Amino acid sequence: MIDVRRNRSSLASDLGFLGFLVLMFICVVFIAGSGSGYLQNIIILNIAFLLALVTYFTTVTAGLTLNLAFIFSYGLFVVYQTVSRGETIGVNTYFWLIMVPLITVTMWIFTSSSRELQAENERLKKTTANLATVDENTDLRNSIAFQKDASLFTGISTRYGIPLTLLVVKVKYWSEIRRLIPEEQLSEAIYDVSQLSQSSIRTNDALYLLDKDDATWGLLLFTDRDGAKIVIERIKLKLQQLNENEFSSKYKVSLGLKIGAVQYEAAAIENPLDFIVQAKKQLEYDV
Repeated sequence: MIDVRRNRSSLASDLGFLGFLVLMFICVVFIAGSGSGYLQNIIILNIAFLLALVTYFTTVTAGLTLNLAFIFSYGLFVVYQTVSRGETIGVNTYFWLIMVPLITVTMWIFTSSSRELQAENERLKKTTANLATVDENTDLRNSIAFQKDASLFTGISTRYGIPLTLLVVKVKYWSEIRRLIPEEQLSEAIYDVSQLSQSSIRTNDALYLLDKDDATWGLLLFTDRDGAKIVIERIKLKLQQLNENEFSSKYKVSLGLKIGAVQYEAAAIENPLDFIVQAKKQLEYDV
């Protein structure tokens, strides 16, 4: 259904634009072939083009209203010439009275169809972003994937009695760091910390980039709090080594981490979001 609507909008847009070009071509040929009133025809053609631009940037209502004003004004002008100079109403008058509104209508068809396509494109972008479960820069699963996986992991933990702990890892003073290093290095820093965290866990554990803007990760570990402490110490030790060597020259600042840990308990944790919230609360105790 969406494809059919998109194809119709695309066809209408193409036809509207083609119709506008054809009408403008007819006007040019008509002006070139008219023996008299050349200046007057040029002025009216410019008015027609101006009305089409108004329609493009505003609405068809505004365009048609201005067309009515043009028809009324042009009609008064023709009546004045007929009465005062005794001129007859020629082909030029009928031509422009028909052509100017047609130019506006074809521009409206093109504009409305183009806007429908743009709106559809924005909807598709939002839908794609909402459905995407992997961050494009780090290839890490995001918060959407976490919510899906956490339900599975907690179910396994409850069914088989396997302890499950969530670590929330956050870069200290990230908002200040963002002002100190270039934008491209921010992405590199997120990637480096992601790799550091990934290398500190087992293959059956899972790492997620929960918030890219605030540099926050989540690690789901099949272990208890004591096992999680080992992982925390491992991550901090690796970070210290990198700060002393690679990071000090690469980023000109030392990166620090705050890590909070919460072991899953079915009675205390209602859903994956609650799991994250409780883990984040533990960040306050890691200074």
